[in-house]
Amino acid sequence: MPQDHDDNIQIMYERAKKAFEIVEYWPQEKVDEMCAAVAWEWQKEENLKTMARLAVEEGKIGVYEDKINKIRSKTRGTINDFKGVKTCGLVREDKKRGLKIYAKPIGVVANVVPMTNPEGTVCTIGLSLLKTRNAMICSPHPRTKQCSYMAVEIARKALKKVGAPEDLFQCIQYPSNEKTQELMRNVDFVMATGGAALIKVVYAAGKPAHTVGAGNVVSIVDDTADLPAAANKIMRSKTANNSTSCSSENAVAIYEPIYDKFMGLLKKEGGYLCTTEDREKVRKALWPDGKTINRDIFGRSVAIISEAAGIKPPAGTKFLMVIGEKIGPEDRFSGEKLSLILTVWRWNDWNEMLNRLEKILEFSGIGHSVSLHSNRQDRMEELAIRAKVGRVEVNMPHCLVNTGSWYNGQIWTESLGCGTWAGNMISENINYRNFLNYTWLSVPVEEYIPPDEELFGDYFRKWGRD
Repeated sequence: MPQDHDDNIQIMYERAKKAFEIVEYWPQEKVDEMCAAVAWEWQKEENLKTMARLAVEEGKIGVYEDKINKIRSKTRGTINDFKGVKTCGLVREDKKRGLKIYAKPIGVVANVVPMTNPEGTVCTIGLSLLKTRNAMICSPHPRTKQCSYMAVEIARKALKKVGAPEDLFQCIQYPSNEKTQELMRNVDFVMATGGAALIKVVYAAGKPAHTVGAGNVVSIVDDTADLPAAANKIMRSKTANNSTSCSSENAVAIYEPIYDKFMGLLKKEGGYLCTTEDREKVRKALWPDGKTINRDIFGRSVAIISEAAGIKPPAGTKFLMVIGEKIGPEDRFSGEKLSLILTVWRWNDWNEMLNRLEKILEFSGIGHSVSLHSNRQDRMEELAIRAKVGRVEVNMPHCLVNTGSWYNGQIWTESLGCGTWAGNMISENINYRNFLNYTWLSVPVEEYIPPDEELFGDYFRKWGRD
């Protein structure tokens, strides 16, 4: 990609704008071909391995094999979500109301990419932007800039192959906070995947934007669950990619009567319950200043965390467990950790558990997600009604399904809206639908004014007209 070392943001925007203008009125079949070409290149084995290796080597977090599987699934899942979907021209018609609804692109979108998903965020958001005929300029995290750049380069080759303008995708090569802010001020829209601090910077740029929130998933387990299966699912989810996903379980909340049994099952799955002394050593290693997570050990293996903390868990330990003590900044284990550390709570009363969950989310993770292992339909529904989150996953390995999977219905993505609870515009999994404008064409229809009885009949029958 022809750029100089200064990454001239204005020039990049102008090139992206020209590319956008070429595809702005493309028909659906050309757009779908463009998406297929890029998705196919991203999921090719040699490209998967290159991106996965760079992500792990640069970021020094995550697991190479997990990265490969993640990129493959996310790319294929996202393109599968697009099948038969109209995003160009007339997308909906209501003849009775005389309406035709036309979808239109936004323009040039800045994709601010996190170090935890330097490849997946480029792929999932990139495909959504292609599907909606938008251009993308990526601003990668400085720590994983080569991986994000490589993902964009692979896509540019695919675009060229099918006669689409390569500059629909560009990437800052030498990222910095200043360049990211300049990019956000220049583009037409911003998609930023990151925490609360980033949200403030994004909205300060003065452009419309989608942002996301921090995760702090609590996995609630009751006595009706298949306990061995639940323990296995929590282990698989917790250990996936060294727990770098915002959808990884940060805590498990166990019903008191099954507490000992379930803790035994978690230990069989490779969990080690830290002693009080070990807990304190891990706390100091993970938050040396008491509040800022240590970037040298989050997302790393149990061996590296243990060495840094000076503890010696048994051989074969897959994740560490600590007892939850308090909720809030005085106990950082009650918040998001992005580490192979699972906080353990116990509960007796369901309503009290829901109240405690609310307090945990208010401290960290509000708007994001919660997990439940139970066969009680009433608890599933009450949790969905009460919890201030965008997603509730039931009887599944949370991290492996929350952003899309082949065995649940969540939309594939790497960016999770957390609603107004977390200062976001939307609370759903961010996808192609969130990058479109719509024009409503309206023509006259036969006038109909409903009578009072049709509008207020139920009220009249109960309260009368007086």
